[in-house]
Amino acid sequence: MNANVMIEVIVAILLIVGVVMILISAFGLVRLPDVYTRSHGATKSATLGVLCTLAGVFIHFGLIEGFFSVRLILGIVFVFLTAPVVGHVCCRAAYRSGVPLYEESVQDDLEEVLGDAEERSRRREASVNFKRSKKGNVSE
Repeated sequence: MNANVMIEVIVAILLIVGVVMILISAFGLVRLPDVYTRSHGATKSATLGVLCTLAGVFIHFGLIEGFFSVRLILGIVFVFLTAPVVGHVCCRAAYRSGVPLYEESVQDDLEEVLGDAEERSRRREASVNFKRSKKGNVSE
């Protein structure tokens, strides 16, 4: 088995892992119950999926085609650094806006960190109003 075949096998494995991780991310967006778990599922698996895909493309073009792409390296670094940060910031904004946790969630770490009593009561009131409006929309 020559070197090109080994490189192609590695590239194929990276691409397959990337596609599977992106499919898991899409499944998580559809099936998970609230904004926090959806964001977690989408951020973690999509980041790994895009990184594996870009790494496979980089290896293919770098070693098989002889084309070194700085854009691919920048894409890998950019996705690796920004996707988790964006997921965290979106979830934190949702929490501060009063979007309720899934009722079967067992831990709320931000409640202690973010809070005075007024902020907690405002979030709880927003959560109750959100649940009431959601129940009203379901029965209509």
